[in-house]
This record gives sequence, structure tokens and C-alpha cells, in this order.
Amino acid sequence: MMKRERTALILGASGLIGGYITKEILKNSDYNSLTSLVRRSPIKAHTKLNEIGIDFDHLSNYQDHFRVDEVFICLGTTRKKAGSKENFKKVDYEYVVEAAKIAKEQGVKRIAIVSAIGANANSSFFYNKIKGQMENAVTQINIPSTYFFRPSLLLGKREEFRIGEKTGEILEKLIQPALRGHLRKYHSIHASTVAKSMVSFMRNSKKGVHIIESDLMHKIGTL
Repeated sequence: MMKRERTALILGASGLIGGYITKEILKNSDYNSLTSLVRRSPIKAHTKLNEIGIDFDHLSNYQDHFRVDEVFICLGTTRKKAGSKENFKKVDYEYVVEAAKIAKEQGVKRIAIVSAIGANANSSFFYNKIKGQMENAVTQINIPSTYFFRPSLLLGKREEFRIGEKTGEILEKLIQPALRGHLRKYHSIHASTVAKSMVSFMRNSKKGVHIIESDLMHKIGTL
């Protein structure tokens, strides 16, 4: 019996994690095709890649592209880049939840979403609160296999310089020896490791809602 090749959709391929996921899928023989919904101009040419320029404010216009086996959502911004709390919430909450709803409507069975360490709808920190609210809203959509990936400090070369992250990298190196046991999830993690972990979990997905933090991503993504 021939193995059925899988199809996937990614939102946020121009970002740090999304870029690595794209590379992982394109070189993976398990996948027949990857559709990438992007705001920017096409990133690369590949026989398995279908890039679609879209307007994220009108995601429902692109619902036909969600007829795939699995969806990867790597959307995210910063307060500084977004310009306001409202714009930040639009990207990190509204776009993500809307995409998950469309995926459910189109019969998607597996979804992997980049969240953040400390995501909590009741958090006093705006960033963590929005991520937590997003997770709660997506959970209510009831996609059979739902995975939230909560990386800690992300490592990797970005297009833009983020002084907060660079400062965090320096501080993390100083305290890393103390991050043992249940604190291992706070270790910094390279975006490529997150990507490999996300693709791996989709291959061996289980039903239900799953929270994957950096300590487990390190184990899976470096195999």
C-alpha cells in the first residue's frame, strides 16, 4: 500500500520560525505540497511550494487554500512593530483565531500554532495575556489535534534588530546553569529547533490539545 503524501498550509512563513518550517517541509518527502499565505512578495521558488499573496484582514477570501491536511500558524509581532496594543492583538490574536476557524470549517485535522512561554489569559503582562486568550479561543474551535508551541527566548538571525531579545540572550547565558529541572523550559531555543519539533509533532500527532514548551522541543527538535 502506497503511503499518502500530506499537504500543509503555513501562515507566517516570512518570520523566523515560519522560515525554518518552510525549509523543513520542502525537504521532507512526507509532504506533497506546501501552500504559504504571505503578505510580502514571494520568498522562494520550489516545485512543492505555492505562495499566495493575501490581505490578512480578509482571510475568509482565501478559505479554499485551507483544504489541506495540516496548518502551521506562525503569526506574531511586537508592540513596537505593531504600533499599538490594538494592532498587536489583531496579529497575535485575531488573525490566528480567524485562521483556526477557517481551518476547522475546511476539515483540517491537525494544527500547530506558535504561542509563547508564559501564555496565560489572566496574566498581568499584556503579551502573555493575549497569547493566553488566543490559546483559549483556538481550543474552543475543537480542531481534533491542536498543538500550541511555547518557545522561550528565540535564537536565530532576524531581519530586524530587537534589542530586547539581544539583552535577553546575554542575561540568559548568565543564568542558564541555574535553569534545571522544571526550569529547563526557560532555556533559550533556536528557531530551527522549534520548527523541527513542530513538523515532528504533526507527523506523530495525537488527538486533543497539547502544550509543548522549550524543554520538550529541545528533545524532539534535535533528534
